[in-house]
Amino acid sequence: MNPQKIILSADDDEDDQLFIKDAFESSAMPSRLYFTEDGQDLLNYLRHQGKYLDGRIPSPRPDLILLDLNMPRKNGYEALQEIKSDPKLSTIPITVLTTSNNRDEITRCYRMGANSFVTKPASYDGFVGIANSFCSNSEKHNSI
Repeated sequence: MNPQKIILSADDDEDDQLFIKDAFESSAMPSRLYFTEDGQDLLNYLRHQGKYLDGRIPSPRPDLILLDLNMPRKNGYEALQEIKSDPKLSTIPITVLTTSNNRDEITRCYRMGANSFVTKPASYDGFVGIANSFCSNSEKHNSI
């Protein structure tokens, strides 16, 4: 039996959070999802600071971060830069999951250390497809 993967989604859109949650629940990958609302909340989660300091709100180290680019307080680019610059966090895989499909933004994210870039789908079925692709990629990596 595969252990549960910890997936952390940083996205301020509640509808997208719901799509992501439902999509991963429908996928074959055993996972536990956690959500943060913006880049600052993401970094607080990862560093066990702010509301995550005393452990009352769980913040286990994620196996994967799903990162939106357009968020308040600290955007996805700023969060990506800080995560990849921190030796304690830099090895966490990050998939940018955003509405953009702009080539310059894609290139910028890869140069900053993103592991993959996925444009948010327009439908729930598209989110399920993304969750299933993570499931199949996880199985490939576990079999090596």
